[in-house]
Amino acid sequence: MLRNATRALWAEPRAPKPPQRVWRDWALIALLLPTAIFETIFREDVVWRPVALVLAVVVIGALLWRRTHPLAVVAVTFGLVILVDIASLIGTGEPVGLYTNVCVVLLPYSLVRWGSGREVGIGLAIIVAALILGLLSDSSGVGDAVGGTLFLLFPAPLGAAVRSFTTSRARELDQVRLREREQLARELHDTVAHHVSAIAIRAQAGRVVAASHPEAALDALVVIEEEASRTLAEMRSMVGGLRDNGAAALRPQPGLADLERLARSIGDGPRVELVLSGDLENLGSSVGAAIYRIAQESITNAVRHARHATRIDVRVTGDHDCVRLTVSDDGDAGLTPRNPLGYGLVGMTERASLLGGTFTAGPDPGRGWTAEAMLPKAVR
Repeated sequence: MLRNATRALWAEPRAPKPPQRVWRDWALIALLLPTAIFETIFREDVVWRPVALVLAVVVIGALLWRRTHPLAVVAVTFGLVILVDIASLIGTGEPVGLYTNVCVVLLPYSLVRWGSGREVGIGLAIIVAALILGLLSDSSGVGDAVGGTLFLLFPAPLGAAVRSFTTSRARELDQVRLREREQLARELHDTVAHHVSAIAIRAQAGRVVAASHPEAALDALVVIEEEASRTLAEMRSMVGGLRDNGAAALRPQPGLADLERLARSIGDGPRVELVLSGDLENLGSSVGAAIYRIAQESITNAVRHARHATRIDVRVTGDHDCVRLTVSDDGDAGLTPRNPLGYGLVGMTERASLLGGTFTAGPDPGRGWTAEAMLPKAVR
């Protein structure tokens, strides 16, 4: 078991999407560089001042790449520390370095947070080697040595905890997106298959009555039947595996025509007002189903979370090439905290994105909360 755990840790890939250098990094460099220079000039007990200053500059500069190249930064930084400690043991026997070098405490965290399993193992070995040599060159006592070691290594488990939490959160969000994609695939299958089945049935009926008609009409009906049957079989084969029970019952999906029933289905709670306006003709079935599902989820969120709300406005507006859905409530702004990373919002965002649209949600300036989806009439 231990061997398998070690192999799994060694094979762990890098954490995805490490952030590039941001303003906080430059602010940190701007603070540490002058500090190192002032310490080199004014601190009286600094050994080998030029070497100590160069070491501090390298350590501070390397912090800019601690997320994108964690092992390289650890190897360069602590490699220089090891070389300086060896030279110190051979020469003066006194530790060489500035107090500013305490910034290396960020490196174990960055190594474990962003590095691969192999990089973490190699990097921690380098850090431990540097610590051992540092203890040999430092005569401050066992207590100080142990405290300094714990202080330097403590960020490593902290980085592991943050990485575990972030990975778990990303996995949960991926599951939400996957479930939304599965639901959308089912709805697309049910909607399209419903119409294709009708085409196949009508084509079969056409063959029955086409005996007295020209042969061209009969041939056309045969082609329609074959193509429709083949399309339906391929679709069932491709999408059928997404269903929990393997059933492939065909049913039309809810759309704009069902929004009125949805508004009336809300029992106790805020009153739901529905307004349909603009050009809503020739709306794709998948787009209509998405409008219904997003409205359903938004109304549910408002009923659950909008404190003291008396009204929920649902507006669907269509123009030449897109349709806009807006769901807003009049709940108390200060009493309606809604997690922007909530799974419901993630699902609605994913659904709109899959159809080539956008989804936004957030508190209104005065009071209440508004969710808005913009979808193209023709799915890309």
